[in-house]
Amino acid sequence: MGTILEVKNLEVKRGGTVILSVSSLLIGEGEVLALIGPNGCGKTTLLQTLSYLSKPFQGEIFFRRNKVEANHSVLEYRRKLAMVFQEPLLFDTTVFNNVSSGLKIRGMKRSEIHDRVMEELGRFGISHLSDRSAKTLSGGEAQRTSLARAFALRPEILFLDEPFASLDPPTRDSLLEDLEHILQQTRTTAIFATHDRLEALRLSNQMAVMNQGRILQSGSPEEVMNQPVTEFVASFVGMETILSGKVIKKEGGTFFVSVEGQVIEVVGDIHSGEKVVLCIRPENVTLFTQASKEGSSARNVFPGKIVKITSLGLYYKVHLHCGFPLVAYITNHSLEELSLVEEKEVKASFKATAITVIRKGEN
Repeated sequence: MGTILEVKNLEVKRGGTVILSVSSLLIGEGEVLALIGPNGCGKTTLLQTLSYLSKPFQGEIFFRRNKVEANHSVLEYRRKLAMVFQEPLLFDTTVFNNVSSGLKIRGMKRSEIHDRVMEELGRFGISHLSDRSAKTLSGGEAQRTSLARAFALRPEILFLDEPFASLDPPTRDSLLEDLEHILQQTRTTAIFATHDRLEALRLSNQMAVMNQGRILQSGSPEEVMNQPVTEFVASFVGMETILSGKVIKKEGGTFFVSVEGQVIEVVGDIHSGEKVVLCIRPENVTLFTQASKEGSSARNVFPGKIVKITSLGLYYKVHLHCGFPLVAYITNHSLEELSLVEEKEVKASFKATAITVIRKGEN
């Protein structure tokens, strides 16, 4: 798989302040890259810059190894792109005319336009809306129309700027499922901005975490989610427990970290004296009580007190104090079975292999 888009030393300034700085970025043909990060981190600015909707900027953009503006004109480059925004930008006409608008601008024959539009309407399940006025569409129908219009252009790169952010959960899930299938079916290269890591995991095969206009880490979703390189990345990808400590002993294939007076055992090879940050996913923490028959084979078992319990719908988030703060996810069934309430004393366990370590160096 070759590289379709490459960025070198990209920088955007507004009012003398650098708001985007990306030293390098590679997107392979057929990849779906998710740009994730909090609101205001630079995702939209990066998309608009890559699509030449936002200028001026410094740096170089290469499309299929040709430098845009030098060996590849901006107009020619932009004709190979399509963009879908958070709010559908539809004309005050029918769904068919909206989806066909880009094809008409490009001078496609009427018969070919009809076939192409009907194919995309069918792909997104809105053939029955062909003659409907865009004004009468629901949010989900409007976004499906916007996506169909983009795919009708057969773009070589599709830019998606939080296209599901304003949709209700059932509509979003349905559209996500369809888009996931269509991207796989068409092998369309896409760059997808979102602050929702679950959306990113569902659609992408590459991921980049952004903050303050910079890419902090990029790689496969599995790598970014399970091997964060900074505390910010760890927090953003769902490592609810982040603990600073110091290695006090190394023994065989494990080392021991002092954290707020407690000692945590971790699998790995780090020597005494080094400062580290330990990151633990809440789904890797198990809770049990003295009364329960269930024990734990994990090497790290700590008594603790429940500080807070928050319902997240299908499961609960439990905040504990075990000498250090710890967060666990449990099911509704486990909450009832263990009779968990705030202030209750419990035991928490997690495996030495379930801890991600960020090295901070020695004193």
